[in-house]
This record gives sequence, C-alpha cells and structure tokens, in this order.
Amino acid sequence: MPALNKNLQNLVNIAQKQEKLGIGLMSGTSLDGLDIALCKFSDSGIKTEFELLQFVTIPYEEKFKYEVQEVFAKKQVSLEKVTLLNAYIGTFHGELVLQALKQWGIDPADVDFIASHGQTIYHAPKRLHKQPGYGNATLQIGDADHLAVKTGILTISDFRQKHIAAGGEGAPLALYGDVILGSKPGENRILLNIGGIANLTFLPADGGEVVCTDIGPGNTLIDAACREYFDKPFDENSAIAKSGTVNDVLLDALLDHPFFRESAPKTTGPELFNLEFVADAQQGVRLFNINKADLVATLSAFTGRSISNFIKANFNLPDIKIFVSGGGARNPYVINYLEKALPNATIANTRELGIDPDAKEAILFALLGNEALCGEPIKIGDNPEVLMGKFSFAL
Repeated sequence: MPALNKNLQNLVNIAQKQEKLGIGLMSGTSLDGLDIALCKFSDSGIKTEFELLQFVTIPYEEKFKYEVQEVFAKKQVSLEKVTLLNAYIGTFHGELVLQALKQWGIDPADVDFIASHGQTIYHAPKRLHKQPGYGNATLQIGDADHLAVKTGILTISDFRQKHIAAGGEGAPLALYGDVILGSKPGENRILLNIGGIANLTFLPADGGEVVCTDIGPGNTLIDAACREYFDKPFDENSAIAKSGTVNDVLLDALLDHPFFRESAPKTTGPELFNLEFVADAQQGVRLFNINKADLVATLSAFTGRSISNFIKANFNLPDIKIFVSGGGARNPYVINYLEKALPNATIANTRELGIDPDAKEAILFALLGNEALCGEPIKIGDNPEVLMGKFSFAL
C-alpha cells in the first residue's frame, strides 16, 4: 500500500493526538477587528474538554475597513476587488496570527491547526434573495491557502458551505458549539450572541428540541448610524443612545418588517438590516428629520425589543437563564432593555460558563475545527448532520 504524502500523514497525526492546540479566527460583520482565540482541546463532540489559553482582538485600521466595505453586503461590486481581497485577507489574517503568537511567546510549529471563519461579504438565504432556481448561498473571503502558507499551520476554513450543501442556510453555526459547551441538564438556557446580527441557541432543561436561529439586528444598525452621523465606530457605553429619546412610531415601523413574522430557524444579515432599511421605515411613516441621537436610541431599542419579543414569544419560561456574548454584551442600553423586558429571566454573560464573551465566536470556530479533525456528525433536531470545513495545507 503506497505511503501517504507528507501533508496527509501530518493530518492523520494531528487528528490522532490526545490534545490539540488550535486557533479560532472570527472577523464579524461589524468589522471591528480579527478575534484570535488560542484553545486546547481533548476529545470531541459532547465529550470535548476545552481551555481558552489566550485571546486577543487585533483592531482593523480604517483603510482596511473601507476596502472591505466596498464589497460588503452589496448586490453589485467590483469582481476584481473581491478577487484581490480574497487573497489579501488570507495573507493579512496570517500576519495577524503570527503577530499574536509572537506576543504570546508561542512557536507557530506548536499550533496544530487554525480554524478560520473568513470575512463574510454576502449572505443570501433563499428567503431573502428570492431568485428563481437558486437556493441558499453565502460567501466568505480570505483564502485559507494563503493563510496556511503564511503561517505554516494547517488551516480549516469555509465552514458554512457544507451546512448549505446539506440543506441549511449556512448560519447560525453557533448551534454546534453551544450544544457541546453550553448545555446543562435540568437548566433551561439561552446562549444569546449580540454581534452585528443577534442570534441565540435555546438549550432546554429536559434535553428536548434545541432551537438555534438569527433573531434580527444586533449592533449592525447602531454601529452604522454612529459611523454615518457621529463619525464613531460604535456607541461607546451607550452614551449617544442615552442622550436620545426613542421614537415609538419609527420603532413600530422597524418591527413591522416581514422577517419578524417568519418562523425560526432563519438567518439574516446586513444585506437586509442596513441604513436603507431604516430609511424605508422612515419613508413609510413620513418621518424624515428625526434627531440623530433619537435615531440611535430608537435603533438600540429596536435591537432590545426584537430580541425580547422573540424570547417571550418562543421561550416564555419562568426559570430561564440567558448568557450573553458578543459586542452587545457590553452595550448597557441593550442589556438594560432586556433586563426590563424579561423580568423572569436571569441575564448574565458567558463568562459564567467559562467562556470569554468577546472570544465566544472565535472559540466556536476553533471547536468546529477540532470536530472536523476528529469528531463525528452530531444530530441536533432538523439541522444538517455534518462535519464542516475545508483543509488547506501549508506546503
């Protein structure tokens, strides 16, 4: 029998290790920066043992953000720019990984794998694009071959495509990690992530049906309004929202969108929830000159209301515990809104589960990388029973 080539033999060796050192990378729709989580794993599936060793978010410079925004969540963009960015982001993310490893004093040769989410530039579930003859689709760029060659580390990427190929919408993928890391028999839990988009995983106390779905906007509209009208990347400490007054007429108009009447599970993104969406709502109620601080307050309330409405409509339980992660976990206006709207729930952040709320999504992709190496497909309700990720070798 012919021997395996060097890359395949190395892959087998890594998969068979009792402990693996993996890096999870997450670059979200908010374009804040690259989240880099260095994790140690043993075993897989529900037997997974996990430890977060290091975490850092390396902020993106404004020039890079502008470059990505040129092709982000738009139906028509320069194909040349997409092609150039695909290669560039792969190498750039590799440089940031090497920078983090140097800062931590870790030799790249000691890292078994990188699990890279890539940079989403367009998410197109069939419900949203409505193009006859086409199914669900999504596109993340940041080529993993470039990342692997730059770092010298086996790289696993493009996780969302297998989910779609198997009948899903490519999101939210948090489901698999949330079930593995967040379940507790006898306790009803919601793991709520408020990133650019808000999504949650409901983990029932009795081990029954798990629900994982996008809910609506998280930070994306708040951040967009802050950039557009205040020249700020986000509303730090909710200072702008707190200075404004919620416009209930506009809030009701925003909540009237058909997305909020669709049944779960469902996915969405900035392709829908953007400033054009807000302008259309303003047009519908003929509200053209709203004070900009009032607009940020209204968009912050919109995030809080859409999340709390969904939870009350679907999980109206007296003893439910909600663990929040993502940038929205540090938005006092939104968290305070949820606490008032959901008085029967206990709200904390995922740190109480041993998961850094800022690192959670990067951790989850590292976990998906570990599953791709040594796991087995997990059956969770009607969700695709698949292992996700494509392998890129360093040589």
